[in-house]
Amino acid sequence: MFKRFMPLSVAALSTFILSVITALPVLASSGEAMEEASHAAANTAHTLNVGMHWAGIAAIIVFLLSYALVLAEEFTHMRKSKPVILGAGFIWLLIGLVAQEHGVDKHGMHEAIQHNVIEYASLMLFLLAAMTYIGALTDRNVFAVIRMKLVLSGMSLRKLFWATGILAFFLSPIADNLTTALVMGTVIMAVGQNNAKFITMGCINVVCAANAGGAFSPFGDITTLMVWQAGHVDFFQFFALFIPSLVCFVIPAAIMTPFIPDDKPETVDEHVSLKRGAKLIIALGFMTIALAVTLEQMFGIPPFVGMMTGMSLLMLAAWFIRHTGQNKDKEFDIFKSVASAEWDTLLFFYGVIFCVGGLGYLGYLHFVSEFLYTDCGATAANIVVGFASAIVDNIPVMFAVLTMHPEMDHFQWLLVTLTAGVGGSMLSIGSAAGVGLMGVARGYYTFFSHLKWTPVIIAGYAAAIATHFFVNSHLIGH
Repeated sequence: MFKRFMPLSVAALSTFILSVITALPVLASSGEAMEEASHAAANTAHTLNVGMHWAGIAAIIVFLLSYALVLAEEFTHMRKSKPVILGAGFIWLLIGLVAQEHGVDKHGMHEAIQHNVIEYASLMLFLLAAMTYIGALTDRNVFAVIRMKLVLSGMSLRKLFWATGILAFFLSPIADNLTTALVMGTVIMAVGQNNAKFITMGCINVVCAANAGGAFSPFGDITTLMVWQAGHVDFFQFFALFIPSLVCFVIPAAIMTPFIPDDKPETVDEHVSLKRGAKLIIALGFMTIALAVTLEQMFGIPPFVGMMTGMSLLMLAAWFIRHTGQNKDKEFDIFKSVASAEWDTLLFFYGVIFCVGGLGYLGYLHFVSEFLYTDCGATAANIVVGFASAIVDNIPVMFAVLTMHPEMDHFQWLLVTLTAGVGGSMLSIGSAAGVGLMGVARGYYTFFSHLKWTPVIIAGYAAAIATHFFVNSHLIGH
């Protein structure tokens, strides 16, 4: 029983320690000193700077408790969106109780909340369109065909280890890291069968590859998307992270390779074909990406507008597949893809944005920003962000960074995008890809089986950062 709950204990304890450490600058300051230090942040109307007020401390405790329940999802089977949405409601209730003490009326509260609504709406609409495309591609057997071709390829386990990793690295920038990890995970389970070592190490490799591949594309990871939508890095500038991301994947994979058995897997009889309209939907998917990028680059139109426009094209295509041609597919309904989108994830983002946004409005993120980005320096702070992402998840960590809005050059924004994207690979609970694969490969890929290879993954993380300094040094100061 103790072993079963050990991952939760380690994660929860680490989260608590990290939270206390980052809160030290706040707790160590008197209310008067904190008020003086906050004048720079008070230029915007988005902070109360409550200091050691009871409501502020209560809000921090609510957030920690909410996130502890998120970490416990594997054991409680309570969807992660539930505690953070409740936590967000309590945090803003606490803000409402103290707002008038700080001279904020109902109109001011409305503006503060609207600021978070805009952040959430733009992210949710973008992801809803992307998830609908993924659902449609899944329905048309696109991912099943990829899986079948790998299973029937006749490659040895060692070659499949590299094949699944390379595919995960290049598929993730388009299909996102979670979808990629789930597809490759089913391949590993199918060909590995009862070979526990191959399944475990194959899953670790896929997590590293999917997270690394997602780091150099706004479509590959939520954190990268956040940085793009915030306007800190242009779409094509993310590709400067390609080589560091590749290094982050290749080094752990190369170290693990000698430990992979070089046996041939047993033959599996599996035949799947693409359904009608699959190639059209693939083409529309690339067209949608191009549309979102073009509208943003040329006209400054937020990316979600292009994505939703592309989603409308998908809906029209689905109508033609259902109602035209000799082989009408009456079962293909695009609204089933909309309904099957990861609504738990989309609602989780709501909770995260309003929880972190609430703590920012109370003034705490400003002090954390002062400690990390002013006292420690941007490079050290951004490296710490990667380690924090492995414990707390990269989404709230990156949203906190964006809410802090530290003054950083282009090089440092790319660095934090890299570290937040690949840092989650250090622990199985550190990314959506890892959590997803723990479900697919239950009993083979676990918290502790991943933890054994964490030092190797940290070596890849360090090498990726060093590579970024080597290949992108010309961006420093820009």
